[in-house]
Amino acid sequence: MGSTGASQKQWVMNAFAMSSPGHVAAGLWRHPQNRSQEYLNLGYWIDLARILEEGKFNGLFIADMLGIYDVYQGPGNINPVLPGAAQFPISDPFPAIAAMAAVTTSLAFGITSSTTYEHPFALARRFSTLDHLTRGRVGWNIVTSYLESAAKNFGLDTQVPHDTRYAKAEEYLNVTYKLWEGSWRDDAVVQDPKTKQYTVPGRVRRIDHEGEWFKSAGPHTVEPSPQRTPFIFQAGTSSAGKVFATKHAEAMFLPGMEPHVTRKAADSIRKLAVEIGRNPDSIKLLAGIIIIVDETDEKAQAKYEEYLSYADDDGTLALFGGWYGVDISQWGDDEDFRFAPGFPGAVQGMLEAWSSTVPGGKNIKWTKSRIARELALGGPHAKAIGSPETVADILQHWIDEANIDGFNISYAISPGNFQDIIKYLFPELRRRGVFWDDYAVPGGTARENYSADGKGPRVRADHPASRFRWRAGEEVPEYAKGEVDSVK
Repeated sequence: MGSTGASQKQWVMNAFAMSSPGHVAAGLWRHPQNRSQEYLNLGYWIDLARILEEGKFNGLFIADMLGIYDVYQGPGNINPVLPGAAQFPISDPFPAIAAMAAVTTSLAFGITSSTTYEHPFALARRFSTLDHLTRGRVGWNIVTSYLESAAKNFGLDTQVPHDTRYAKAEEYLNVTYKLWEGSWRDDAVVQDPKTKQYTVPGRVRRIDHEGEWFKSAGPHTVEPSPQRTPFIFQAGTSSAGKVFATKHAEAMFLPGMEPHVTRKAADSIRKLAVEIGRNPDSIKLLAGIIIIVDETDEKAQAKYEEYLSYADDDGTLALFGGWYGVDISQWGDDEDFRFAPGFPGAVQGMLEAWSSTVPGGKNIKWTKSRIARELALGGPHAKAIGSPETVADILQHWIDEANIDGFNISYAISPGNFQDIIKYLFPELRRRGVFWDDYAVPGGTARENYSADGKGPRVRADHPASRFRWRAGEEVPEYAKGEVDSVK
């Protein structure tokens, strides 16, 4: 690690983005200093990657979705998201990764992809290709997709039921693990001109998977990549999602706008990890946050207010409708949603939480416009606004109170907010000894730099993917011996 604070836990600091003009700040595409509307220009992504790596961000995490938020003023109304570019339009996040990797050496790239609408063989192939091109710096944010509009885009009448999506995802992961870890033996590729062998016969095998949801013969068409299995992100919060995430994730994104709420989720995940046989410290827990920092508290607050002047309320409330499944347009403009009849209790609880953290919040009437203001920059995540010292104190409180390992940091303007963090905040964090001077393994893989445990690029022994590994010298992978015996 860096030279300062080597004995302290080093925080994970991710940049959070989306291949869209607007991520969690609808309308901010209009800001003269924002470049996110250049999302279809490779130059934007190349510049962003260079900036993030020079600042030593752990990685760039790219969210994605396969539909449109059409609950607000709906159902099925797509118009509210259009003026403010509220996560629409949105393009495939995969292609830009190779270009960003070409101008960086250590920055990781977390890519969101769903297990519900694509065959695992195709996705495994794409991730292996990128793991090669990035020299092992890719991660997969596993989602099961929750938008009704996404299901209809893929020809379904409605969504696959929630728990069924996770059951399907479990098999999906097993197929990808077999392809990544168990289709090519660790010593399969020799590239030996003397023996005229690129790959040794007998060291590549079909997986012949046949399950409830998927069939795949294999073998994997891509030779083993640096990590084999990409670094795994997940954000499941339901009962089924939490079990799935705790089993498979190497980093998890936790909900909550207050540390004590997030602490409950963090504690339950660490307890569950022990119960299922994983080292709880092997799962990095990250909270979503937006950081607006400047030289002084006053300058940062003025910057925040100036950003708010560009916010698009309809776009923000459309995002709210997509996140919570609630069409807030059905209630009156002056209604206090903390007490609105028929308004979901979970959302009312969120508004009560806001009331305890927003100045004057207990006396504020939580109307549509007030909700839009609080969600306008960063969405349903925490905020840290102020000088480097103020923001560092807020983050330290989150680390201690929520028992987390770091943050997924969104933006109002990009790359400007990230540049401010690098200029103002990171020096203060380094002074406190909680953020590295350089990557744990400069030029290393995503897993080496996120884990920072010196155990190399492959999945750890307590991860479910490890049981599928085909080690040098084995006739078949250990997991497959029973299958071979049954054929005999």
